[in-house]
Amino acid sequence: MKFKVAALSVLFYIGAFAQNIQNNPGSNHGNRFEQLGTILPTPNVYRTASGAPGQAYWQNRADYDITAYLDEDKRNLKGSETVTYHNNSPDDLDYIWLQLDENQQSTVKKADYQFSATLPKSLNDQQLKTTDIPTKDNGYGVNLEKVTDASGNPLKYTVNKTMMRIDLPKVLKKGEKFIFKVDWNYNIPNRIQMGGRGGYENFAEDGNDLYTITQWFPRMCVYSDFQGWQNHQFTGRGEFALVFGNYKVSMNVPADHIIGGTGECKNYDQVLTSEQLSRYKKSQNSTEPVEIVTLDEAKKAEKNHSKQRKTWVFEAKDVRDFAWTSSRKFVWDAMGVTIPENNNKVMAMSFYPKEAYGLYRKYSTKAIAHTIKTYSEFTIPYPYPVAQSVEASNGMEYPMICFNFGRTEKDGTYSEGTKNGMIGVIIHEVGHNFFPMIINSDERQWSWMDEGLNTFTEYLTEEKWDNKFPSKRGPAWTIVDYMKLPKDQLEPIMSNSENIIQFGPNAYSKPATGLNILRETIMGRELFDKAFKTYSKRWAFKHPEPADFFRTMEDASGEDLDWFWRGWFYGTDPVDIAIDKVTIANPDFNTVKEANETKYNVEKPLQNEFEDISKIRNKEDKTIAFEVEKDQDLQDFYYRYDRGQEKVDTKKEYSFKTEGSVALEKKDQDKLKNITAYQIDFVNKGGLVMPVILEFTFEDGSKLKDKSSAQIWRHNEKKISKTFYFDKKLKSIQLDPMRETADIDTSNNFWSNDGSSSETSKFQVFKEKQNGTVRGGANGKVNPMQAAGNKK
Repeated sequence: MKFKVAALSVLFYIGAFAQNIQNNPGSNHGNRFEQLGTILPTPNVYRTASGAPGQAYWQNRADYDITAYLDEDKRNLKGSETVTYHNNSPDDLDYIWLQLDENQQSTVKKADYQFSATLPKSLNDQQLKTTDIPTKDNGYGVNLEKVTDASGNPLKYTVNKTMMRIDLPKVLKKGEKFIFKVDWNYNIPNRIQMGGRGGYENFAEDGNDLYTITQWFPRMCVYSDFQGWQNHQFTGRGEFALVFGNYKVSMNVPADHIIGGTGECKNYDQVLTSEQLSRYKKSQNSTEPVEIVTLDEAKKAEKNHSKQRKTWVFEAKDVRDFAWTSSRKFVWDAMGVTIPENNNKVMAMSFYPKEAYGLYRKYSTKAIAHTIKTYSEFTIPYPYPVAQSVEASNGMEYPMICFNFGRTEKDGTYSEGTKNGMIGVIIHEVGHNFFPMIINSDERQWSWMDEGLNTFTEYLTEEKWDNKFPSKRGPAWTIVDYMKLPKDQLEPIMSNSENIIQFGPNAYSKPATGLNILRETIMGRELFDKAFKTYSKRWAFKHPEPADFFRTMEDASGEDLDWFWRGWFYGTDPVDIAIDKVTIANPDFNTVKEANETKYNVEKPLQNEFEDISKIRNKEDKTIAFEVEKDQDLQDFYYRYDRGQEKVDTKKEYSFKTEGSVALEKKDQDKLKNITAYQIDFVNKGGLVMPVILEFTFEDGSKLKDKSSAQIWRHNEKKISKTFYFDKKLKSIQLDPMRETADIDTSNNFWSNDGSSSETSKFQVFKEKQNGTVRGGANGKVNPMQAAGNKK
């Protein structure tokens, strides 16, 4: 879902920080590069330590056969579903859980996750109403008419706010399936006034509604190896955890409505005019969008509200949800798109009212085509036969269909911001087909696995749409303002969605930025892209968890990234690396080291200073035969010396002479005289470690770049130094010149050689004399064996 920034101001902190264990918090090292260890779940037969599904991985399945009746006059939806639930788990189930998302629109059935509220400064007359205590029922939410088994026998069930538990008549064992039926209805809310993802929008000028029917049927919850039942309440924010299955859906609507939905329509020949059907067939092989329902046809339909009915039939395979849209206002265009990676032929289609014609007709379907082709390059080939965008003044995603904004002014003009925003939201919502519709993460628990991964891939796709596209989520510099916020306004990415204050930056921007930093700055594009595709391939049509992503990215790349997950995903520290001081040094060729003579004594025996308990007990144990006692050939001089059997004068002094150094010859000095050394001291003010990226500018105008990996901080997480030797004078040093690490304070990232922020010194350069010492020898000193004159 594309999150609206305007909503951020009403969000309040109600949660706790994610766990970030550190074994050495009092030290200046050993924390940020510590392995995640027990922070991640223990690998098992279902999920491996490599991040891949295990040999015993399983997931349950739900197939749906649904009929729906849209009553436009009453704005009511009536439905009946037959669900076939397959238990592929190793567990016996005696009850199942379903989601009733429409209950969130009810004043009395909703999850009731309230926000703190204070006295406003002003209200309009519509907002100023007497507080209802007790709360009155507003008439919205799911009305359950009948819940039965396949034979029509009533089933016991319990509704807990947005969740429904059905008690099974008998235990559902591994490999068995359970078929049940649910009949229900609900009043369709005005989503413009009440908010939410599904509902209707009324166009007062022509008296028509545009329906987005989403989260509209009782849907099976996920039962998984890592959580059991995911039956967390739906609060309106954290999205969905859903199971895959096959769908057959029949929708009875006014005859002049046009429907777009998940999957493929199976009866276009019955619901379209012959002209429209002919245009649809033409669009399948067209490289330009073809209007199936034209603008003139849509305008005419707005004026005549048919009292006749039509039934549209859709089918979809291997999807986790089903959504649809219905209105007589729709213009509908389409074209065929071939995905090169799997040669899949996809119908890219757009539905939009006349109010959006000036933008949608030109851009929407082509943006769909660009999105599914580009995502297929970076993840997996798009596997479905359809991809659709519906203009519905919001942003939300479902399998093969999504709802986006993008309307012109009444005169047909539009702002650049509206155009770019529309293209961005279409890419984002169509992209959700991959995350999480196919790579099916648990959005209710981990919003970033849905929104963050998708926003990152959206950024890659926007960049390939237009090199000048003003992407606001992905580039490192765009996250800086969020990272600057006080700690009491931040929480780790690894937080439950309901407990996040700054939801947009936390769930969308920060994870997307982090992945882009990994790709561009830490891992490199080739290595990152291979690992990201591996994750997508491994978990397509499965239920991944965060550890599966973290482990796969490391397993497929050979990069130890625990330090990055720990800092960027489990922590709230920002990046603020500063140039603290620069020391400039020139070579001094005039000082040499003189030869040196020292006095020393022969080494005393190297026997243990203290006979520990193990040695004493081993000596007393008559069953132990020591090797040096069994084989007397092993008893050398030092065996006897340690036991006092060899006498050596350890008080006698010997002389030891160390060779000095000599000055370089003039020709060698001339080669090195122009070298200047620069020691750059850095401090980690923000706490989050990152690579150290430098751009050197020299007095002659030339430039050089250098990058040290984040591991340079591993022995001291607070301060480090780097020294460089150049044969020309530095003019300036710029830290993070491309602003690729999300450094929150760039004012301390620059040094200029004006003498005000540096120290000067000398460093000695000389030529060592060779003394011919041997590795492992006594370095020219007399050893006890020599002093005793004994070579055995």
